[in-house]
Amino acid sequence: MTATTQQDAGPGRAAPGRRPISSRARISALAIGLFTTRGFEETSVDDIAEAAGIARRTLFRYYSSKNEIPWGEFDDHLGELRGLLAQIPTDIPMADALVDALVVFNRVPPEELENHRRRMSLLLGVPALQAHSMIMYADWRHVIAEFCAARLGLDENDHLPQTIGWLCLGAALAAYEQWLADPDADLEELISDGARTVANGVASLSRVP
Repeated sequence: MTATTQQDAGPGRAAPGRRPISSRARISALAIGLFTTRGFEETSVDDIAEAAGIARRTLFRYYSSKNEIPWGEFDDHLGELRGLLAQIPTDIPMADALVDALVVFNRVPPEELENHRRRMSLLLGVPALQAHSMIMYADWRHVIAEFCAARLGLDENDHLPQTIGWLCLGAALAAYEQWLADPDADLEELISDGARTVANGVASLSRVP
């Protein structure tokens, strides 16, 4: 995937002297800024492409729809979460493993917190994004269910692993809602507290033979 060249015509052509943006993360960050200042519905794919200095067709090599853009590199992050869970030693209780994984997965560098706050405000507050968000949440829950199923000796689609996935998602979303409502709140602390609440229930489970 490459950025547009000076030969590309139309609104996506880079302005003179402006370096085209050519990564999923950077395009997402730019789009989030536009969505926040102009509004999600009021910002078109052409607006984003123009601001990024790339052609519309180039943008669609990175994202299949406007609704996908605020999620950034979410698929890559899911792969990291799956890898993180796989590396946790089996002698660490499942409940503790989930707490550690949820905290690490949602840890945001200080310099990225403001953009992350804008991202989550969009994902949790824009009705047009809710349907797509459910698809992304399902993928996230599946990663959690896979891990729990392996620990419990169950199929990942069984009721218990799926329930734990939903509980973990609920704890994470509740933490984000609190964080967005209170600028002084500590996101990592909220995630940890919520995850520990779920873990207290998970701790009563044991591996199924």
